[in-house]
Amino acid sequence: MSGGQRFHPGELEAQQRFNAAWDEGQAARLGRLIGEALDEEQARFVESVAFFFLATADAEGNCDCSFKGSEPGADGKAGQAVWVAGPRRLLFPDFAGNRLFNSLGNILVNSHAGLLFIDFTTQKRLRVNGMAHVLDGEGEWRERWPQAVRAVEVTVEQVYWNCSKRIPQQP
Repeated sequence: MSGGQRFHPGELEAQQRFNAAWDEGQAARLGRLIGEALDEEQARFVESVAFFFLATADAEGNCDCSFKGSEPGADGKAGQAVWVAGPRRLLFPDFAGNRLFNSLGNILVNSHAGLLFIDFTTQKRLRVNGMAHVLDGEGEWRERWPQAVRAVEVTVEQVYWNCSKRIPQQP
């Protein structure tokens, strides 16, 4: 949702029904936690995480969730999974995989996408929602991910830190 509208009617109803402490100003207070662009801290976090989860849906709303990571670098360590090209612009590589094209197929018919970034060591979690589209051919992303077949660009519409409770901590 863009244009200042933070919650759809179902979210507003759930906030009211399931929160015993709900009051008339709660939606406005919660809405202030949601940004429309990544700040510097969020951008650093996104670029530091080795993987993320991508949620997409087809034209009928049937959902899919995929794990997205990157190819290891020459040093064997995980490469960059996402590049923050601007406060409202993220790119991530698409590598050859199982050839089902679940996420890309969904993006072609429904550009809404949700990205979930989790760092199990620090127990931080960030959510990004936006509009995605597939980038074919050459582009600025090619130097970062030379083994990628294509890239996906996401225009950020919502970004917010998510509660860290119940994230299992890894050493």
